[in-house]
Amino acid sequence: MKLSRFLALSLLLTAHAHAAEVTLRIADQKGNMRAELEAAQQLQNLPYHIEWAEFPAAAPLAEALNAGAVDAGIIGDAPLLFSLAAGSPVKAVAVSKSAPYGTAVVVNSDSPLKTAADLKGKRIATGRGSIGHFVALKALQQAGVKDSEVSWRFLTPADARLALAKGDVDAWATWDPYTALVETTHSGRVLVPGTGLATGNSFLAVTDSALKDEAKRAALQDYVNRLAAADRWANSHADAYSQTLAKIIGFPADAAKKAFTRRQSHWQSIDSGTIEQQQATADFYQQHGLISQPLNVKVTFWQGFEVKQQ
Repeated sequence: MKLSRFLALSLLLTAHAHAAEVTLRIADQKGNMRAELEAAQQLQNLPYHIEWAEFPAAAPLAEALNAGAVDAGIIGDAPLLFSLAAGSPVKAVAVSKSAPYGTAVVVNSDSPLKTAADLKGKRIATGRGSIGHFVALKALQQAGVKDSEVSWRFLTPADARLALAKGDVDAWATWDPYTALVETTHSGRVLVPGTGLATGNSFLAVTDSALKDEAKRAALQDYVNRLAAADRWANSHADAYSQTLAKIIGFPADAAKKAFTRRQSHWQSIDSGTIEQQQATADFYQQHGLISQPLNVKVTFWQGFEVKQQ
């Protein structure tokens, strides 16, 4: 009896030791996952290690995932599609749903433009293939304006903001917290919000090699649930978290709070509705020449994780 107990205890200790040896390489953008996890105290007592890699935008983060330099990271629906088009060994395992108002086309405060139809013949700054680009294309389509009837300026957010302020472009298709910054500094206004245009979906993408590793897969399941718990905490402590977020991203507190509170984000498991939304986005991008051929998005989703909702 004593021997059996000893063996059971030894096996338990060995399992914990192996779990502690697991290291997840997580790709993050400034003010994203790590900030929320730390604020919500969800990085305490981890049964595995995390090596963080910070990226300035989604495109280089996706490149790191595609190259296998990291195990997981958050990317939007567009970068996930481009990864699929490139044949990258990456799967979306959970989705963050948020209200898309802040993904918008903005103009200067004194701009004469009033509707999306007024963008015909105008200059629009955005990132090529970005969610801002997507919303601008959707807005133009709804207004009956062809994308060839506007002049595109593909710029980084910093350069696009400067170009708009200088009058070098007429509009900027962007996303929060940049949209909120324009609004709260009264330097511009929203011409077309993303509501009804964008899905508001972001994904936790994981490499195939990490999913095939049993220990990493178990650690990632735990990590997903910590992300969901951190999101719930941040949503219920918006004032406190917005102050933390403002310091991290270097934005004024009111801009950070506006951007965060209107997102109303929450994590959930991948479902059929999300896959259908992603397929519609892929078809739209292909129609506009941003993806060269039709894609079947189902192959880039993995539905093996269950995301706790409380």
